[in-house]
Amino acid sequence: MKSLFVTGTDTGIGKTTVACALVRAFNAHGAPALGMKPVASGCRQTPAGLRNDDAERLIAAGPHALSYSDVNPYAFAAPIAPHVAAADAGVDISLATIARAYAQLRAQAGMIIVEGAGGWMAPLSDPLMQRDLVCALDLDVVIVVGLRLGCINHALLTTRAVLADGCRVAGWIANRIDPHMLRAEDSIATLRARIDAPLLGVLAHAASEEQARDALAEGIAPLIAPGIGDVAP
Repeated sequence: MKSLFVTGTDTGIGKTTVACALVRAFNAHGAPALGMKPVASGCRQTPAGLRNDDAERLIAAGPHALSYSDVNPYAFAAPIAPHVAAADAGVDISLATIARAYAQLRAQAGMIIVEGAGGWMAPLSDPLMQRDLVCALDLDVVIVVGLRLGCINHALLTTRAVLADGCRVAGWIANRIDPHMLRAEDSIATLRARIDAPLLGVLAHAASEEQARDALAEGIAPLIAPGIGDVAP
């Protein structure tokens, strides 16, 4: 099984909670997993340098301490689109740099959960898109669908875009971000009928990482192929 790239139907729909839950769930299944956030904006300044809350959550979800620069090689202070933040900082985001950091993590675990920035079509830099990162690292895609009015359109457009970019959808996860959404189950049923990939789980509103882990436990089981727990050479 390939490592996974977590994207979403929008920003703010729970990608980090899902990514952390996936790290925890794979480890709970005996399949060593680590998290990665290659490009992050909205970071805070610390004595050790810029740090991102999402990246730190991914580190905490894993089984042991990691080098921050391996988990988040590109960190930007401004809470704006990453390609704009990178341009403002005069930084060229390099796939080779990300790939080196990924290789450091991949040497320690059989599964890496890579969290994207924003949605699938959000640029990483002026020339780079999410697709370029997924293809460079040979990842499969998990789509987080934020359950709210309009999510059917957003989910199907995202799925179509991922497939049109030549990438594989390993599955999708429904996250109840709007506790007042009407007919949420009907929306889930509609998406199950139209997305040719398994529903890995449905997360309760404001679920904790542990609750999300439990909600995904059954869904991820088929993704754990023989040998996935082995550390890559």
